[in-house]
Amino acid sequence: MDPLVTLRSVVVLVHLSGFAVLFGSWAVEVYNRRVQVTRLMDIGLAIAGIAGLVLAAPWGLDHDLNYAKLGVKLVVLLVIGALIGMGSVRQRKTGSLPPAMFWAIGILTLLNAGIALVWR
Repeated sequence: MDPLVTLRSVVVLVHLSGFAVLFGSWAVEVYNRRVQVTRLMDIGLAIAGIAGLVLAAPWGLDHDLNYAKLGVKLVVLLVIGALIGMGSVRQRKTGSLPPAMFWAIGILTLLNAGIALVWR
């Protein structure tokens, strides 16, 4: 097996793990009926984002990357990051987070995974 293909597969696994940490930590807050952002969401976002940027490099592939799809996913990721960042600041200042902001984080995270799966 080609070492670049193996390395790319490992990076895909790390990327998926970042998504799982981000979405899972959000789902835990939903389950516990807490409307808040957590440090674990930041960590999951960072893992998914960095690994996603590494995956956007055309290394070890025999086909072209879909840069429109990658651009849309990056924009969604940046919006999620902005919501988490603004939510963290608001949470520290007021002790609360608007429910719409909290739900948008989860919905956009799931949307980003859906884009990855559906858009070819």
